[in-house]
Amino acid sequence: MAHEDRYGRPFSTNSHEAASAYRDGVDLMLAGWTGTAETLERAIAADPDFALPLIARARVHAFYQQGDLARQKAARARELTAKRGTERERSHVETLALAIEGRLPEAIAATLKHVEAWPRDAVVLSLPLGAFGLFAFSGMADHDRARHELCERVARHYGEDWWFLTMSGWAMIENGDVARGRGITERGFALRRQNAHAAHAVLHAMFEDGSIEAADRLVDEWIPTYDRAGILHGHIRWHQALGALEHGDAARALAIYADVLQPSATQAPPLNVVTDGASLLWRLSAYGHAVPQELWLDADAAAQKLFPKSSLPFADVHMALFAAATQNRGALAARLAVIEQRVVEGKLPAGPWCRRSAARWRPLRTRTMRPACGRSHPCSPTSSASAAAMPSAN
Repeated sequence: MAHEDRYGRPFSTNSHEAASAYRDGVDLMLAGWTGTAETLERAIAADPDFALPLIARARVHAFYQQGDLARQKAARARELTAKRGTERERSHVETLALAIEGRLPEAIAATLKHVEAWPRDAVVLSLPLGAFGLFAFSGMADHDRARHELCERVARHYGEDWWFLTMSGWAMIENGDVARGRGITERGFALRRQNAHAAHAVLHAMFEDGSIEAADRLVDEWIPTYDRAGILHGHIRWHQALGALEHGDAARALAIYADVLQPSATQAPPLNVVTDGASLLWRLSAYGHAVPQELWLDADAAAQKLFPKSSLPFADVHMALFAAATQNRGALAARLAVIEQRVVEGKLPAGPWCRRSAARWRPLRTRTMRPACGRSHPCSPTSSASAAAMPSAN
């Protein structure tokens, strides 16, 4: 009997256990839920020659900057699909492998080609969507619109699917249709409450439409169901801290930082560790609240270990915030030099934007942060949620 994923796509395994674990693992990954890695490992153990859980597991490694493990599993998945994979499986594996390897233009082209042929391959469709997706990190200025238009093109293939409602609603929210997007995302959330991406997207809508109290209640009611190890646990609490700041409650924002965001407490992926920490501490200072210097120094030390050299523009801009706050001009100068070289070599999709954004923090001191607020998107009080995803808006 042929096995299929939840979307009716057949895959190449004869193991019922591997098929079942893979289906469950994909759902957990699409929901941003805990247990994803362990469930995919069960699928791999049940059928070591089944390529799809290997490439999915590689993607989870990539989330946590475990590059060597991600590339090893991607290479093995390529070998397996070359031997016994279907055309869809070969394309699926190749597309995810390109994304894992950071080959963004090729990954985007492969994704769009794959989605055209197999629109219900949700794992591949997920690649360009979301705050850290291929579109957002491609350097394209209109990535919010691109996400929305892609979702519109494939919507007829998904119906009332909890994952697709989540992502298409979020794309609407970020593209400016907040009311409609919130309603669609809430439908997806109602279908699967164990869905961190839906909770996150609804919070974005609530911040955009001014429902700060409702957002706070949502986090309080929902977060106990979500393990602290969840990929979005800290970031969802970061949103709650922003809400506290909107009401002038700096003490609560700092308490949230101490509880789940500071380096000694967080279990988030490295990129979230750096961006959530830097942006919250900066916003506190920009709003005129005192931030103990030891918090900046501690967070900066952790960030330097996680991102010792220029890499993702989103990380680089937040590293510049750390450099400005700690007066580490040497670190900022070194990072800017690498950024300049990458721009010259054409290896930085965000191009001059990243250079300008990082360089603008060079002359600032912590005591002058408030005047900077409003000149730069990360600390603009008019869009609390938008700092969640540079390079443009989440």
